[in-house]
Amino acid sequence: MKNIVKRPYREMCDFYKVYNFMVKNFTPDCKNGCYPPFFEYSLATPWSDNSQNHRFAIWEKDDEIVAFCWYESGIGEAFFNLTDDYNFLIPEMMDHAEQRLSDDKGKIKLKIYDGQKAVLKEALDRGYQISWREEQGIIDFSETKLDAPLPKGYVFEPVEKCDAEKLDEMTWRGFDNEGEPEIDVESGLHTEAAPNATPELDVIIKTEEGEYVCYAGMWWVPENKLAYLEPLCTVPEHRRKGLAKAALSELYRRTSLLGARYMSGGTDEFYYKIGYKKGYELLYLEKF
Repeated sequence: MKNIVKRPYREMCDFYKVYNFMVKNFTPDCKNGCYPPFFEYSLATPWSDNSQNHRFAIWEKDDEIVAFCWYESGIGEAFFNLTDDYNFLIPEMMDHAEQRLSDDKGKIKLKIYDGQKAVLKEALDRGYQISWREEQGIIDFSETKLDAPLPKGYVFEPVEKCDAEKLDEMTWRGFDNEGEPEIDVESGLHTEAAPNATPELDVIIKTEEGEYVCYAGMWWVPENKLAYLEPLCTVPEHRRKGLAKAALSELYRRTSLLGARYMSGGTDEFYYKIGYKKGYELLYLEKF
């Protein structure tokens, strides 16, 4: 551990250092930890508790980040980003997670990618058990092509003409929320203002009458040739008509022109039916 220094994450100056660390260590199967836009999106969304970000921990060697421990939404969970060269830091990282990222009842859920073999072993040796597995699909553009047409009766809405209130209402219904839509335009604009956000690549589908019915967001990472999908939804009454597949095909076309090689997906069987393959599993581990 010579020359390695541990210190707290400083929100106002460390974001890009951490983001670039994740870019440098990116792998499609997340064996070194999460994708860079996953980290950025979590910080930019309104449901993440940024007031506790000082509890994140950075390990540096010669002022270069070599490991990072953090949460996505709030206290009570922990993610781990590091490479095999620094596996000896894993016990210290897990100590930090238990001491600083546990909730007020002392509980913590470790979120470990299935490719993080050494991190997983440490957790199991400490008595954690896998409570949930979340498989994520991915497309390798060299193996799979998406070319689904837009169904008749629908058109793409140019992003520059997007009606933010209509989009908010559409996503509320698209994620099966109940009750009256909670319109929060400013939160959406805040997320789109993240440093590496690429809302100009988003896909919005509407009916010919102007109703928004499907939305696919895109976070493009040129350094990794990664097209990171977040979010994707369709309103219930317009599902099973090929809209989501058409939206992903449009994202495929747009990001292919930029040089993308990979596009992330989700957990639903829908992704595998249109050509996605398993990218990784995110394992949830707890003590019972």
